Amino acid sequence: MTMEEKNNSFMEIRELFVATHQARETALKSCREVIQLSSKSIRALHREEIGKARLLIDEARERVRMTSESLQGNPEVLYAGYIHDAQKEYVEAEVMYSIITQTDLPIFKQLEVHPSAYLNGIAEAASETRRYVLDLLKADNYAMADPSLKIMDYIYDELITFDFPDAITGGLRRTTDALRAVLERTRADLTLTTAQRRLEIALDSSDFRANHPGEQII
Repeated sequence: MTMEEKNNSFMEIRELFVATHQARETALKSCREVIQLSSKSIRALHREEIGKARLLIDEARERVRMTSESLQGNPEVLYAGYIHDAQKEYVEAEVMYSIITQTDLPIFKQLEVHPSAYLNGIAEAASETRRYVLDLLKADNYAMADPSLKIMDYIYDELITFDFPDAITGGLRRTTDALRAVLERTRADLTLTTAQRRLEIALDSSDFRANHPGEQII
């Protein structure tokens, strides 16, 4: 091998590294934007700003799609942790939107994300649903609170069946364990609040009967 061939070899490697570095920097910027957009959309959902939340989620979705497409030739970047984290946050926003708007949960092929990012994102959305349930209880909206708890239950029941190493699932076991604790607290809160409400209704009925003997309660 001539000296020129050796120099060309080093130059080729350098060019590959330059391209990978540029792709990484672009992906990092895009991932930060996805996370910010997803976080803003979830806050909008809790404020019942559904239209605003949808626009933010759609913007995050487009960035996720563009980032994945641009990194097809850079698998070492495409499968980096920060890509997974951004996709996970986006999935959480999409799932929260479906729970609050009472639409079907999106499947991972629809969202075009890595399966482990989908599973961790849907787990975090189920945990985030606790805040939504508590807001419903404060508003005495028991009709919506119970179905939301059922969705949390359904997600948890599905996630515990994925008994695979963390290297495959992206640490799903830890996320699922956290969800279990959140789920139990939420179930206890809903049960207690519902029981208190029934007691209040019963007491109100008793007071009415005592003060209006012979009258029917409509």
